[in-house]
Amino acid sequence: MHGWVAHKDEFCVGHIHMQLEANKRIKFLDAWVHENHRRQGIFRKLWDMRWQYVNENFKGYTTYAWAKPLSLPLLLEKGFKAGDSSVYVEMNVEGFKPNGPSCFVSC
Repeated sequence: MHGWVAHKDEFCVGHIHMQLEANKRIKFLDAWVHENHRRQGIFRKLWDMRWQYVNENFKGYTTYAWAKPLSLPLLLEKGFKAGDSSVYVEMNVEGFKPNGPSCFVSC
């Protein structure tokens, strides 16, 4: 895992990450910029720093990302090709609750 952090007045105002995977693949992970510091070029600067690092150190690897709609234009601008879309889902963990009647399962 690699990450870059943007600071302003000693406070974190943004970050971006990547993860090295098997078969010479790099997954671009979450990027975040504090809402009070958006539209100031911080996301693009973080993205460019990560991209420079990848190009200097991982020639021959394949990069990929799951992009949010606001991030997609920059990725397309950089030459990424859009694939399938996905939908965010979430659920609170409330402990194990069996689904239906109990039954014996054996291996």
